[in-house]
Amino acid sequence: MSFRKAISLACGIAGGSVVLVCAAVTADKHGYFGERCRLRETLVALHAAQPTTWPTVNGWDNNWDKRDPSSMVNGKRKECAGDNGSPDVENNKPKATRHIFLIRHSQYNLKGDGDKERILTPLGREQAEYTGQRLAVLGLKYDVLIHSSMTRATETAHIISKYLPGVELVSCDLLREGAPIEPVPPVTHWKPEAVYHEDGARIEAAFRRYIHRADPKQKEDSYEIIVCHANVIRYFVCRALQFPPEGWLRMGLNNGSITWLTIRPSGRVALRALGDSGFMPPDKLTRT
Repeated sequence: MSFRKAISLACGIAGGSVVLVCAAVTADKHGYFGERCRLRETLVALHAAQPTTWPTVNGWDNNWDKRDPSSMVNGKRKECAGDNGSPDVENNKPKATRHIFLIRHSQYNLKGDGDKERILTPLGREQAEYTGQRLAVLGLKYDVLIHSSMTRATETAHIISKYLPGVELVSCDLLREGAPIEPVPPVTHWKPEAVYHEDGARIEAAFRRYIHRADPKQKEDSYEIIVCHANVIRYFVCRALQFPPEGWLRMGLNNGSITWLTIRPSGRVALRALGDSGFMPPDKLTRT
């Protein structure tokens, strides 16, 4: 086998490690690699470049929302009938898919003294108009529009609602902004542990209330909108996908962006969009 063919074969085997081979060939042109290089030596170098360990997978918790059909049955009755034979298990199986649209509020006045003065800026109101238009053109039958009780989220929700006539508006204190859990890696703007302890419990309670598979009595797929805050949305995404929740701060979301979660009857979760704001003109995009 010629040296050139040997290198080609090694590149095909190594995939992403082709850089090492290319480096060797380049060095050869300058006389450093030499004509005595053999395929075996090249493969040894390529093998050394491969990682020795790969990330482990912990698996998927099918009962992450405590609504798995088998967990909804009385323990003694389940023992008698068996997991698959119990009519109660069948009756508790969800049949519908839930689509949850998580909307980050629009740009607001950061200099406001307290929540009441932190109203949307003129640009923020424009952003909410774009978001409302985007949700409307999707042509979906929305069931409810839930929003954080903070001013910037409330104003955003009310502007969006103009494009979704007949959709009920519901305010919720659990969805208010906060620090869900101490992020990893840590950040310089440190918060006392008590802040994470208090905010985290509330935001986790919001997650448990709104992010779960459909009730067994729900017959048709649902489309629900939640207007809230970046920290809340990022935490929800991590929890729903069973990613480490400490990684929430590694994601960024534009104002007025749309994050779309889908929860199947089986409990499986899909992230269909994260922070989508492509429906806005580039000069209207902000993160603050």
